[in-house]
Amino acid sequence: MGVDIRDSDLQFLDSLRCQPPGYRFHNWARTFSSQPAFYLAPTTDGEIQQIVRIARRYAMTVKAIGSGHSPSDIACTDSIMLNMDKMNRVLSCDQHARTMTVEGGMRLHELHDVLKRHGLALSCVGSISDQSVAGAIATATHGTGAAYSDLSSVVVHLVLIDGTGRRQVCSAAANSDLFDAARCSLGALGIVTQVTVQCEPAFWLHAVQEPTTLGSVLDDFGHVVGSAEHVRVWWFPHTDAAVVWRANRTPARERVHPESFVRDRLYGFHVYQMQLLKARACPDDIPRLTREHFARRFDRRLEWTDDSFRVFNFDCLFPQYVNEWAVPLERAPAALRALQRWVDDEGARPGGARVHFPVEIRFVQRNSVWLSPAYDQDVCYIGVIMYRPFHWPVPYKRYWKAYEDIMRLHHGRPHWAKAHQMFYHDFVDCYPKFADFVQLRRDCDPQNIFVNDYLRRHLLPPDELLPSDSRIATDHAHL
Repeated sequence: MGVDIRDSDLQFLDSLRCQPPGYRFHNWARTFSSQPAFYLAPTTDGEIQQIVRIARRYAMTVKAIGSGHSPSDIACTDSIMLNMDKMNRVLSCDQHARTMTVEGGMRLHELHDVLKRHGLALSCVGSISDQSVAGAIATATHGTGAAYSDLSSVVVHLVLIDGTGRRQVCSAAANSDLFDAARCSLGALGIVTQVTVQCEPAFWLHAVQEPTTLGSVLDDFGHVVGSAEHVRVWWFPHTDAAVVWRANRTPARERVHPESFVRDRLYGFHVYQMQLLKARACPDDIPRLTREHFARRFDRRLEWTDDSFRVFNFDCLFPQYVNEWAVPLERAPAALRALQRWVDDEGARPGGARVHFPVEIRFVQRNSVWLSPAYDQDVCYIGVIMYRPFHWPVPYKRYWKAYEDIMRLHHGRPHWAKAHQMFYHDFVDCYPKFADFVQLRRDCDPQNIFVNDYLRRHLLPPDELLPSDSRIATDHAHL
């Protein structure tokens, strides 16, 4: 990096290394990467405070990471990267209040197991549980359920180390503005080291998945959204086919699993990945593959019962490009109809875009987290995907452009973990508390030690733009 670091500081940083110099970080989908000068694994708040002080002393930057699951460059830096896996301890459990306090580096799947041993569970969980707790709340990770909000909303207390090295403790009762900002902060305010989450008694879910059509879902949208505690819709582009997944709490305690190794693992994963690889050379096959997989895998009623987190989670298959925005709930049917028209028009045009299934549709209740896409509005998340079979790139930019244009037209807000084309002035318009967040960021990080390319693009006003500090490698810029 060309920074002359004194021996005592260099010895401290080297003592925390968990990868040798030259290590290259890749996100899960291997769509973004960077080579940090120091890849460290701190174990205490005090060590993180010292790292922050060193970064300030030498004008370096710091970025904490969890699983690296975000399909964007939000975790990338070429300076100091902190792997938080060693900060995964349980700190306390309040059975009366039904809260659990853990370190921010604990993975969600670890948290589920710990909560289960204490007879507790999170009320709503997303599709995967590989993320760290702090990473999941940093981008307002969400599940689905019209009466349930995102993971950021269940945080009742947190601790972060800000850009001056201060240890900030906040909750709704103390330091409340920082609390509402830090519950979804993109890592811009500091490094979250402790999180207390509101839980409920452990419960089981009974899920039913049934085939239907997108048209019938949209024609009876309000009823579908409220037809169960947790509802998720998958639409299969280039067709009108869809499935509706509904899950409700149940007193049953007998595990029932519908998964078939041949249908779901051999055919639905391995064969499908090979089919998509071949379709890179023959994209007109994609609509046929979608119809084939719907008929063989999804055109049937399925039921299962298990611990709540196991029912919420599912296999996201292989690496992918993914984009997801939240639109106001009342705008969702129009947005989905517009997206369906675009896909149908492209499918009818020689050389038009051919897109992968599914389009995932989920529902999240409004909350008071400043940068949550569900801030002050009930929302419908609409997610699109293009798989990268065996890590090979596929064309996606035309699809993404049309999709984002539709989402903007319907007052959408992008999921913060995804790569998107929304910038400072866009967010000023769509987030009532965005200007307050930006000012709080200046207060918490006056030397910009937490700013990387992602934050620079999306959070900093044009008059505060700084030279780039991250050398981000992508394998899909030409598509």
